[in-house]
Amino acid sequence: MLNLNYTYRIYPDAEQVESLNEWLETCRGVYNYALRELKDWIASRKCPVDRCRCSKESEYIMPADYPFPGYQQQQNNLPKAKKVYPRLKSVPSQVLQTTIRRLHDAWDFFRERGYGFPRFKKYGQMKSILFPQFKVNPITGWQIKLPKLGKVQINLHRPIPDGFVVKQVRVIKKAVGWFVVISICSDISIPDAVPHGHFIGVDVGLNSYLATSDGFVEPGRKFFKDMHRRLKVLQRRLSKKNKRSKNYEKARRKVEKQHNHIAFKRKDYQYKLAHKLCDMAGTIFLEDIDFRTMAKGFLGKHTIDAAFGQFRDILYYVGRQRGVYIAEVDHRGTSQTCPNCRIEVTKELSDRWHSCPECKYEVDRDIASAQEICNRGYEQLSTQGLWGKEIGCQVGLSGAFCLDKWRRAAMSNSDVGSLHRNL
Repeated sequence: MLNLNYTYRIYPDAEQVESLNEWLETCRGVYNYALRELKDWIASRKCPVDRCRCSKESEYIMPADYPFPGYQQQQNNLPKAKKVYPRLKSVPSQVLQTTIRRLHDAWDFFRERGYGFPRFKKYGQMKSILFPQFKVNPITGWQIKLPKLGKVQINLHRPIPDGFVVKQVRVIKKAVGWFVVISICSDISIPDAVPHGHFIGVDVGLNSYLATSDGFVEPGRKFFKDMHRRLKVLQRRLSKKNKRSKNYEKARRKVEKQHNHIAFKRKDYQYKLAHKLCDMAGTIFLEDIDFRTMAKGFLGKHTIDAAFGQFRDILYYVGRQRGVYIAEVDHRGTSQTCPNCRIEVTKELSDRWHSCPECKYEVDRDIASAQEICNRGYEQLSTQGLWGKEIGCQVGLSGAFCLDKWRRAAMSNSDVGSLHRNL
């Protein structure tokens, strides 16, 4: 089963925009009401009632036999709520059910992690609604038909592939306009890529956005910093407006548009860079870094701006489409290891040049780290039992071992002939 998500721009008319905005606010009310019921149930059972005076005075106590407000119960209460609140009838029933589902997904995620309790959504914070299923294909020409909304103009810049069925549609509100994310699926299966072709290691960083083991270095890009001057002016203007006024809303939309512009430029750059890497090699190795930990350091703002985690996801997506094998290796000590002789060479963060005292191999620090990543990728494949198979990573197909290529750079011509090809 193959699942894909396609994003398109839609152009609803004034009446449809008004309906969508009303639906978003209605879903926000349903979400907050369900969350309030969940929090009240938890607060009424957090301690014995005869020992906690604050619970009797300031908390809403639910009866002891009141069941936990789970997804099934709150979903079944929606028909009863429609009789009390007629406003709920204007929203498709499945959209309300998916709103309750969103809350309980967040609740289940909180229980697994132990932190990140769901929070109430303020005015305007509900940005998307989901239509979970369709009996027939909702796309007809340059229009998409949504329940209780009718036909909406859509910019179908990329046609739906043959053999794929539309499963669900998510409508998203952004400052620049409205978008739909269409989930399509098919029964066809695409085999996973195998190691083949040229191997490269990729090291990401803030000084240079990335460096490969072949010596290619992509300069650092700071999208947020480059456009922060304009964003700072817009935010200063917003702070001087009266909240909930029309001028405040106009200024807020300008700030949101600027954030959208920064995010769009970053994602476009990352997609182009991912395709460039896939043009370079058939097998790519990355570090298994948790970039959330990097974002907590003193360079957290620049780390978040670089969005390395998003780039890794995009590279996996592009590599799967183009048949490029992508794998992760252990990141510990890649910048402190000589890729030529594999000894430890301690370097500070300010040291940007790798110079090995043992084998005299010298190269840029980021490139040396990428070469070590490629070394570990070779070793990882060999330990998995792939080295003896008839695949593109064999010596006869790819040329020479990874280490031999860099060892030759640190040896004289007279010593090259006596090199033993051993990892």
